[in-house]
Amino acid sequence: MKFRLLSRSTFALGLVLCLGAGQSLFASTSADTSSASVTVHPQTRSHLHHHATRIHHSTRASVHTVIHRRHRRRVHHYYERFTASSYAQDQTAGDITGGEDPVVRQAAISALGDMNGTIVVINPDNGRILTMVNRKLALSSGAEPCSTIKLSVALAALEEGIITKDTPVYLGHNYRMTLTDALAHSNNLYFETVGRRLGFERVHYYATMFGLGELAGYNIPGEQLGVYPDHPLPESQGGVGRMCSFGESVSVTPLQLGALIAAIANGGTLYYLQHPQTPAEVAAFTPRIKRHLDIGPLLPSMSPGMADVVLFGTGRSVRANFKEFPVLGKTGTCSNHGTRFGWFGSYADTPYGRLVTVIFLEGGRPTYGPKAAELAGKFYRSLEDQNYFVTMNAGQPQKDAETAEANR
Repeated sequence: MKFRLLSRSTFALGLVLCLGAGQSLFASTSADTSSASVTVHPQTRSHLHHHATRIHHSTRASVHTVIHRRHRRRVHHYYERFTASSYAQDQTAGDITGGEDPVVRQAAISALGDMNGTIVVINPDNGRILTMVNRKLALSSGAEPCSTIKLSVALAALEEGIITKDTPVYLGHNYRMTLTDALAHSNNLYFETVGRRLGFERVHYYATMFGLGELAGYNIPGEQLGVYPDHPLPESQGGVGRMCSFGESVSVTPLQLGALIAAIANGGTLYYLQHPQTPAEVAAFTPRIKRHLDIGPLLPSMSPGMADVVLFGTGRSVRANFKEFPVLGKTGTCSNHGTRFGWFGSYADTPYGRLVTVIFLEGGRPTYGPKAAELAGKFYRSLEDQNYFVTMNAGQPQKDAETAEANR
């Protein structure tokens, strides 16, 4: 009779499994074979058990090692320690509300809740700030824009002809991505690649043209200036690619981001943002144009990605509360020295007009871009429940409508 030879490891493991089931290593054979039984000496049994246990642990260690080696390039076990709080009280202390829209303001306050942040709402057709909840933070020196900087980079790359909406950008390992998907999923490698192709000089030129690095408001007391550096980030720190994916070394204020998104929403007019402080100032409101941006032809390439951010991308938490009208936007999440930032800049595209909202949060682990998007959904939901969108342009001075029409 021929027997199949087994390795020591396989044989030992088999013996141990049988040992666990009874007192002897082998039970009697079945009726259609020999009735003989095999007995193993206790010392032999102990040796085999010890050998099999070593093999078992060695196998587990090897598997874990392989799994670790297989994924270590993709999975980074890095836990940042945050020292800032994501929550606050009295965020509205010191706000100037006499010229604000009371419905918009209350909706923003309700949406923000106890999160440490600010909400700025803008009429993109004239640059009027309808509310500025937590004025102190809104007018601060700004923060790293995180992935919201990708809007500026995308517009620059489209204008320079480096990409189109459907250009597949090679990202390595036979992987390619288009602008629409890169915006929707906030792909850093895509914008690092595009940023390097643009080069710092062009990136800087367009960023400043879009209002970064300069005051966004017109005579708004207390507004501070964000920073767009005159020199690129050193290559050892990621260079221009890092600046174009995370906005590292850049500081943007909620008003600056709001002015840029308002220009995207209205077709290319960059308004000075104005914040009326009394009903009389509202009645006498006159739009002030900073400059016209030649981005109208680029917007059909931008809009699908900004829409997909909310439909299924990084800002899809908007739809947990609001689905009535399209919302186009961009999230951003990053951190600096123990403080985490969460951005969401967007505009609601309704049949009755467009409304720009910028939400900026700072704090710890609960603070991130998708959370800001969730709050935006609550804000838009509150306005919809009060039929605000139907009436939001009612009572606007005729000159506002004429200015908006001229800017189309």
